[in-house]
Amino acid sequence: MKSDEQKRRAAVAALGYIKDGITLGVGTGSTVDLFIDELPAHAHRLTSVVSSSNRSTEKLERLGIEVVSLSEVGDIDLYVDGADEATKHLHLIKGGGGALTREKVLAGASRRFVCIVDSSKLVGHLGAFPLPVEVVPMARSFVARQMIRAGGQPIWRQDFVTDNGNEILDVHNLRIANPVEMETRFNQIPGVVTVGIFAHRSADVLLVGDDTGVRVLE
Repeated sequence: MKSDEQKRRAAVAALGYIKDGITLGVGTGSTVDLFIDELPAHAHRLTSVVSSSNRSTEKLERLGIEVVSLSEVGDIDLYVDGADEATKHLHLIKGGGGALTREKVLAGASRRFVCIVDSSKLVGHLGAFPLPVEVVPMARSFVARQMIRAGGQPIWRQDFVTDNGNEILDVHNLRIANPVEMETRFNQIPGVVTVGIFAHRSADVLLVGDDTGVRVLE
């Protein structure tokens, strides 16, 4: 498939940001899976590896790469992750795979955040992709009402529990004109653990795989 090849190009390009002796943070998702596939050849250069999800941890360990906790390493030198949507301003929507909270923690702890996507993920403004919001289970209906008041249509992601034991609302039909403001506002709602807007801590580099190569946005 064309998008798979675009993803692979972006994933391979991210390997160029690995330097000797760094701590690497690894995200979650189909594009990151391709990055992980390429990582064993570079693992000897890494001091330690931190993962954003049980899924990625299991894949890394199957390939012989030891994963440590963020508490053991402190800051991360390089964080590589994908996105469900990205703009030229490097603002992102993440959380389609459900790992948004741990992804946001690793992004916040990283000195450099490299985001890898295929060309279909690059958009003029965020919001066509439903916004994932991780919520404490008891607060789900309360948070859903706040999302309706904000103009969205929240849908509970049934039969899904995050690695943190929480639930996710996917909020459709939001117009995200000001990602920083909306991220701030939604984060203030009691019961919200994380909102999938990455604008306060946006990507530092966006690698967009397309049919001819990789575009670099910084």
